[in-house]
Amino acid sequence: MPNVPEARPPVVTPARILIAVCLTAPFVAMLWVGSYAETDPTLAGIPFFYWYQMLWVLVSTALTMAAYKLWQRDRRGRAAQRGGASE
Repeated sequence: MPNVPEARPPVVTPARILIAVCLTAPFVAMLWVGSYAETDPTLAGIPFFYWYQMLWVLVSTALTMAAYKLWQRDRRGRAAQRGGASE
């Protein structure tokens, strides 16, 4: 019988693309300073420049957590396809 390679799931999947978007969005938002380099509108007397950055701390946390959960789900799915247990 010829040596037939095992069918492997694709490396780039929609879940992995979503993970990449979740992890790169905060970097893009913070490196694009021209989009938030303003003082108005203020929030409780805090200029936009500062509260926008603090908001991204919370958003980044949520996006990182979502990316981690997606990564876990992807790994479990791949392990199930191989017939092994996930770590």
